[in-house]
Amino acid sequence: MTKFELFKGKDGKFYFHLKAANGEIIAASQGYTTKAHAEMGIASVMDNAAIADIVDLTHGQ
Repeated sequence: MTKFELFKGKDGKFYFHLKAANGEIIAASQGYTTKAHAEMGIASVMDNAAIADIVDLTHGQ
């Protein structure tokens, strides 16, 4: 099951990881000053990931 994990770092900021079904971290957030802001970050990823464009920056490689 893919899931978001919300946690508080040693620096006192709130972070989240997006984990794949195999447990691998596939996305890591910036630090947020409040839990509410971290939850808003999760909501933004959930809303925008499905409609995001794919930009291939490997041309000529």
